[in-house]
Amino acid sequence: MNAGDRVRVERAGVANEGVLMPSSTPEHLVVKLDGGYNVGIDRDDADVEVLERDAYDVAEAQTDSSSASEIEFDDDLPTVSLISTGGTIASTVDYRTGAVTAQFDAEDVLRAVPDLAGRANYRGRVVANILSENATPAVWTDLAEAVREEIAAGADGVVVMHGTDTMQFSASALSFMLETPVPVVFTGSQRSADRPSSDNVMNAVCAVEAAKSDCAEVLVCMHATESDDACALHRGTRVRKNHTSRRDAFETVGAKPLGEVDYDTEEVRFRRDHAERGDVELSLSPDLSEDVDLLKFTPGMDVERYGEFLKDADLDGLVVEGTGLGHVHTDFIPVLEDLIADGVVVAMTSQCLDGRVCDRVYDTGRDLLDAGVVEAGDTLPGTAKVKLMWALANLDDPASAMTRSLSGELRERSVPWE
Repeated sequence: MNAGDRVRVERAGVANEGVLMPSSTPEHLVVKLDGGYNVGIDRDDADVEVLERDAYDVAEAQTDSSSASEIEFDDDLPTVSLISTGGTIASTVDYRTGAVTAQFDAEDVLRAVPDLAGRANYRGRVVANILSENATPAVWTDLAEAVREEIAAGADGVVVMHGTDTMQFSASALSFMLETPVPVVFTGSQRSADRPSSDNVMNAVCAVEAAKSDCAEVLVCMHATESDDACALHRGTRVRKNHTSRRDAFETVGAKPLGEVDYDTEEVRFRRDHAERGDVELSLSPDLSEDVDLLKFTPGMDVERYGEFLKDADLDGLVVEGTGLGHVHTDFIPVLEDLIADGVVVAMTSQCLDGRVCDRVYDTGRDLLDAGVVEAGDTLPGTAKVKLMWALANLDDPASAMTRSLSGELRERSVPWE
C-alpha cells in the first residue's frame, strides 16, 4: 500500500474511499475523497483494501517530461505575462508531501491550466511565493517593478496570480503606483486545483481574456456567481473580499463590477467608462510611507490607552474606520487633534459597507473637521490606507489628495448599482 493507491478504508462502521496520501504521522492514514476533501483516519482497527495501484501518481506526473507544455510563439497572438506571488491558482498537490506546491513558470501554469493554451503567448515570472497575509509594502514594490518591466519588454497585458485574502490591498497599491497603458489583471482561486469545485481554471482563463482587452487599468478578475458562467472585473481600488470561501467572494462595493468576461463566449464587456489601452505612458512611482496605520473605532475603546499607543507609534498617517457617517467617541477627538498638530495626516472612512463619510451633519463630525481630520468620501478603509501610504511618499499635499479620486477609488457621488 503506497501513496497514490486508490483505497477503501473502513473503521468503526464508517467507510471512506479515495486516494491514499502521505501522512505526517505513522498513526494516521490520509485519504483524499472524490469530492476533493481530505480525511484523517486512525490506523488502529482500520480495515484497508487497495482497490487500484498508483491510481493518482501526481509525483510521477510532475516529473514526467512528456507532460511538460511546450510553448510555441505565435506572431498572431498577444503576449501576456503571468506573474506569481503565491496562492493556489497554479498549484497542484504533491502526494510525496501532501502539500500544495507552486513551482511556477509559464509551463507550470499551462500544465495546471491547459485551457490557457492558444489564447496568447506567455511569459512566466515569480515575484514571491508567500501566503497573501504575509504580503508587505516591499512585496507590493517588487510586484509593481516586475509589472513595469514586463510591460516595458512588450507585454500586451499582465496577469498577477495572487492569494485572495489580501488581493484587494495589492491591487490598490498597484493602482496608485503604476500608470499602465495595458491591462493588469489580478486573479486567484478560492479552492485549490485538486478539488472538483476549484475555480482556478475559469478565473485564469477569464483573466487572460481581460488582459487582452482595451481596459488599461488594474483589475481583479474572479467568479461573478457561484456558477461557472462569468467572471466579474472589479476596479482594483473599489473591490473587497466579502466572503471567506464562496467562489464569488469578491464584490465591487456600492456598484456593479466594472465589467465581466463571459466564460463560454470569451466576450469581455464593460459597463462604465474606463482608461483605455494606450491612453497613458508607462510610468512607476513605487515609493510608499510605511508609517501609516488603520484604526477601527469601536464603542468602549480605552481612549487613554489608544492615545498613548498612537503617540508612541510615530506615525506619518492614520486612517480611521469610524462609525456611520464617520464618527468616533467625543473623548477620542482630542487624541486625533494632537496627532494632527504633530503633523500626522488623519483621514476618516466609514465601517459601513456602502455610502460615504459626511462629518457635517452632527456635532461630532463638525468637531472632527475642526480638529483637522480629512474626509475620505466613500473610499474603502483598506484602500484609503494604501492610498495614504502612497500619497505621503509622492505628493506635496497628501491630506488634500485623500478628498479627491486618484485612481477611481473615490466616487464624486454615491449612486446605488451604478
